[in-house]
Amino acid sequence: MEPYVIKKPVPYYDQLYHTIKKMILDGVYKPGERIVESKLAKELNLSRTPIREAIRALENEGLVLLDEKSRVIVYSPTVEDVEDVYQCRMALESLAVKLTIQRASDHEIGEIENILQQADRKIGQKDYLKDEVIDLNVQFHNLIIQFSRNNLLQKHLNSIKSRIHLYRVLNFQGENRDRAIYNEHKEIFDWMKQRNEDKASEAMVNHLVHDYHHLIEVLKSQSG
Repeated sequence: MEPYVIKKPVPYYDQLYHTIKKMILDGVYKPGERIVESKLAKELNLSRTPIREAIRALENEGLVLLDEKSRVIVYSPTVEDVEDVYQCRMALESLAVKLTIQRASDHEIGEIENILQQADRKIGQKDYLKDEVIDLNVQFHNLIIQFSRNNLLQKHLNSIKSRIHLYRVLNFQGENRDRAIYNEHKEIFDWMKQRNEDKASEAMVNHLVHDYHHLIEVLKSQSG
C-alpha cells in the first residue's frame, strides 16, 4: 500500500515555526524585539491562528516570551540563563563523552572524526558560510550525545537544545572563533580516539568553560 499513501502537506503553523525560529537564530529578530502577530499575519496573508500555534511552540522552547501585557518578545539571554545552561551541559556532555568512549564502535568514532575533518576543510576555505561550520559543530556534539546511548541524558539535553543553538550562534562572534572551537573539538576527539575517558571528559569541560566565558563577553559587549 505504500505507493498509495497520501502525504499530507506541511501545516502552516509548522512552516511558520521553522521560519520564525530561523529568523531568531539568524538575528533577523533581535533579542528583546517584539513580534507582532497581526503584522506578521498581514505580511504573510495568513490568519493569526497558525501564527499563534507557532509562537506557542517557540515559547515552549524558550525562544520567545510573553511580557506582562501578553506581547510576544524574542528571548534575550541573561548571564544567569547562560550559567544554568552551561552547568547542565558540563555535567551531561562530560558524562556523554565517557559513555561514548565505553559504548561506541570504532566505526562510530570514525563518524565523529569525519565531521571534524569536514569542519577543518570548511574553515580552511577562503569564503565559507558560517552556518555550515556551526552545523558541523552541532553534529560533533550531537554524535557524542547519540553514541552515549543514554536516553535520559539525551532527553535532558534535548529540552534545552534551542537555547544551546542560540548560544552557539552567538559564540561564533569574534576573531578566529571558528578555529579556536575546532582546536578544542580536536583535543576532545584525540582523547576519545585513545579511549581515554578522564582526559576526554576534562577536555569537554574545558571547552564548555571557554565557550561560557566567551559568550558572557559577547553578551556584555552587546549590552554595553
